Amino acid sequence: MTRVLLTLGSIAITAFAVFAQPIPTATCKSCPATYIANDEIQAYVKRAVAKKLIDQQVRSVDIGKSGVAVGLVHRVKLDAPQPNSVAEHDYVSEVYHIISGSATLVTGPILVDAQRRPATNENVRLLNGPGSNAASIRDGVTHHLKAGDVIVIPAGTGHWFTRIDEPITYLMIRIDPDKVVPLKDEAASKAYLATP
Repeated sequence: MTRVLLTLGSIAITAFAVFAQPIPTATCKSCPATYIANDEIQAYVKRAVAKKLIDQQVRSVDIGKSGVAVGLVHRVKLDAPQPNSVAEHDYVSEVYHIISGSATLVTGPILVDAQRRPATNENVRLLNGPGSNAASIRDGVTHHLKAGDVIVIPAGTGHWFTRIDEPITYLMIRIDPDKVVPLKDEAASKAYLATP
């Protein structure tokens, strides 16, 4: 009987030690979750179509050791690539989730005739930080994007729409570990949508 009690006691102490381990410190203490309703996303789509806008930042939030932003992008039909339309971002990685439409996107790190974007460029200041535009991508990988697809584009990787079969709309998640993009909260988003 003593052995059974000792064994049960040892099991209880071991279990307590295992389950009583401290919880690792979170990278963002007391950071709120960010919710974006579909109605707000659709308002950005409507604004993009009406005002012929391509890229709009919906939110940009601080998540502790990094920043993350949600953008809405709408691109019209494109039969051939535009001049110097390759984009590359030094610090911000992007994840596209295609909502509608289809397109051909070429990605790769070897940019041809790259030119730095000026610091005054709106995309640099508000959307994706410092980077370059280029004429093309050497040895790129071609992706045929359609509704439902997701593509991850790491910082430093060029990306280039060479064809858009029909207007394409996608959510863009921007991962911003160096926090180069300014914050944008729900109030700022609503104020932006309310401007004529």
